[in-house]
Amino acid sequence: MKIKFNQLAAVAWMTGINALILFACSSVRHALFQSASADLGIFDQVVYLISQGQPPISSLLGFHILGDHAAWMWYPLALLYKLYPNVHWLFAVQSIALSSGALPIWLLARQVGLTIQISTAIVIAYSLYPLLFNINLYDFHLDTMIPSLLLWATWSARTKRIWCFCLSLIIILGCKVVFALTVAAMGVWLLTFEKRRWYGVIALLGGLAWFVIATQFIIPFFGGSAASIDRHIHRYSYLGNSFIEMAKNLLFNPGLVLGNLFSLENLFYLFLLLVPVIWGISLRNLTPLIGAIPCLVLNLLADSLQQKDLFFQYSLPIVPFLFLAVIQTIATGKGWLRNKRLIILWSLVTFLAMAKYGYFWSIYLKSLDTWQAMREATTLVKTQGSVYTTAEITPHLTHRKLIQFTNREAPKKLDEFDYILLNIRHPGWLSNQDFAQSLRGSLQNNPKYKEIYRKDDVYLFMK
Repeated sequence: MKIKFNQLAAVAWMTGINALILFACSSVRHALFQSASADLGIFDQVVYLISQGQPPISSLLGFHILGDHAAWMWYPLALLYKLYPNVHWLFAVQSIALSSGALPIWLLARQVGLTIQISTAIVIAYSLYPLLFNINLYDFHLDTMIPSLLLWATWSARTKRIWCFCLSLIIILGCKVVFALTVAAMGVWLLTFEKRRWYGVIALLGGLAWFVIATQFIIPFFGGSAASIDRHIHRYSYLGNSFIEMAKNLLFNPGLVLGNLFSLENLFYLFLLLVPVIWGISLRNLTPLIGAIPCLVLNLLADSLQQKDLFFQYSLPIVPFLFLAVIQTIATGKGWLRNKRLIILWSLVTFLAMAKYGYFWSIYLKSLDTWQAMREATTLVKTQGSVYTTAEITPHLTHRKLIQFTNREAPKKLDEFDYILLNIRHPGWLSNQDFAQSLRGSLQNNPKYKEIYRKDDVYLFMK
């Protein structure tokens, strides 16, 4: 089907406006000191170090960034920091990545013969999918690039653009090793149901090969035991304490697995995933969800509630396959809603019910009473010396080799830091007022440190 330029321009305008809204939201959250050391602090520090030609070993993470999911996409992102090192580059990339899935959604919908009105409605439904807005508020993650890339890969396979297809897969694999399983599953779908033999083979073999290379060679080499993928098995603790023990339980103790799968938490999780698009889902058109199986199974098996919460990044690879199923359903004349206005209305209602925009006048204002003091104190950290501060202040001071956040369970030796910035009133994640008070007392009695700022229970000490 021939696509007119003015139609694409309209979708591009919607994409741009949505990207600006998302960028503004993440920037305001950061300005309110609601970002965190994990994960924004880690990633901002790593990208900065790469841009300065230094080893990307995050002092917050404790090992080389390639030991963390074998994610080499941090290196291309560092080119932006070479222009000007600023965390807002990450917010811009994230907002554009989340919004840009609208264009391949439009192309895929028009490709199967959907009208301009219905294609537009599906684009708006995608833009209003609550997870996309919510994850934009949760620091920065390479995962946010995945939905649009998977959609572009699908469009490339259907239009036989093999180089665009391969480029999309390469970038996906460079974001996180676990996405290799999604790529492999997508290959099965393309091979079996889309009849795109070579595209399916490339995705299947490429995904499996990268998973082996990354988990068996790259992650152990760059991260050692500290970066081993074993550090993630606590999310499946009911299955065992090692991958071997987990495999045995999966194979020989099905009752244990089924008991966790068929739980109220999983039922509610599936409800949250499906309700925004339930109007366009039919049992006969679920084949695109084959690509979502690895991600969905990992989330359903986990006993970590974060993986079943639409505020976190773990469900993002499912989203593009949900919309591919919607497009396929509507194209076959099925679906509960096939009217543009009703689809948009449903999407708007579910967005208003499930998106976390209310955080801006609730939890994001919890430390507003010390906002001015924190802002002034951070500007007084004028060198790239080492810093010890709260988890929420950390992302504002990560352009240095050494930074740590106050953690009452893992206190640090104060003498190794050039600056120590405390907020007694709001001591931050993994800290408390007693711990912050004790740190302040130690510093006030330490002749090596001088108090250079004090306002609204915010204290800055310099060695």
